[in-house]
Amino acid sequence: MGIEDDGEVDARLGARLAELRAERGWTLGELAERSGISRSTLSRAERAEISPTASLLNRLCHVYGRTMSHLLSEVERESALLVRAADQTVWTDRASGFVRRSVSPPHAGLRGELVEGRLTAGADIAYDRPPVPGLEQHVWVLDGRLDVTVRDVEHRLDAGDCLRLRVWGPTRFHCPGPADVRYALAVVLP
Repeated sequence: MGIEDDGEVDARLGARLAELRAERGWTLGELAERSGISRSTLSRAERAEISPTASLLNRLCHVYGRTMSHLLSEVERESALLVRAADQTVWTDRASGFVRRSVSPPHAGLRGELVEGRLTAGADIAYDRPPVPGLEQHVWVLDGRLDVTVRDVEHRLDAGDCLRLRVWGPTRFHCPGPADVRYALAVVLP
């Protein structure tokens, strides 16, 4: 576990995405229709030729009925009760400037999880749907400023502020700067 080579994580993630599609008996075309992601992009992600973006993973999580943490926990090497900071899995979406650290020990059967998010100044991530409808989230800004848009309402969060929400539709996370933002995200399955 721990901070691993990005290629190693992408390879395990790609293999798991291919397994999920195969478990359902879907072709790449069927998955493309359900997710709104092109067949070629899906194929390249499954073969770990590309590192999937946060938005792409969110769409796939929606189709497969998983949170991103649940999906990423499925590619973990082992499950533990305690995960030291140096051993927590870090995933980076280079395209958007998003770094995601899985703080909670991974376990597919639990309903709650804790994630640390970091966005570089100017980073903007839009999710067109929640991975699981009705997902409960608590966004607690630790450093910097984060603008979170939910149901067309923008919430400005500064260090120390916490936003609780249920996610039913599109959301957007934007770091207006001038500094990067670091936040804790508590996620609870409905």
